[in-house]
Amino acid sequence: MAAEKGRAFLLKIGDGGAPEAYETVAGLKTTQISINNEVVDVTSKASGGWRELLAGAGVRTVSVSGSGIFTGSAAEALLRGKVLAASIDHYLVEFESGDRFEGAFQVTALDFAGAYNAARTFTLSLDSSGPVSFVEAA
Repeated sequence: MAAEKGRAFLLKIGDGGAPEAYETVAGLKTTQISINNEVVDVTSKASGGWRELLAGAGVRTVSVSGSGIFTGSAAEALLRGKVLAASIDHYLVEFESGDRFEGAFQVTALDFAGAYNAARTFTLSLDSSGPVSFVEAA
């Protein structure tokens, strides 16, 4: 697998249309995606001292986070509205290769910060609601 540019790792927000159109959240400098699988422990005395897990039984989640510089873009305004409404909407995380994760997420945190001698910044966190699909580039 070839190396990919971090600047090409994009978070995109859906417009709610059919079909869904996505716009890149402007100003992001860092983006991170975490895929988690909760384990269900089924260890018993018959396990011979080894832990045993029940495959596919736990809760699966995908979390996305990012930070960047506030630009006042339309996508940032849309994101701010969605966090204030506590809505669950469609988002896409896209890699330089064209591979992407798509699904419904809720913005769980949106923080703004600013110093007197620097640009206003923001950080955000999103958590999945329902299945998240991985689409490999064609």
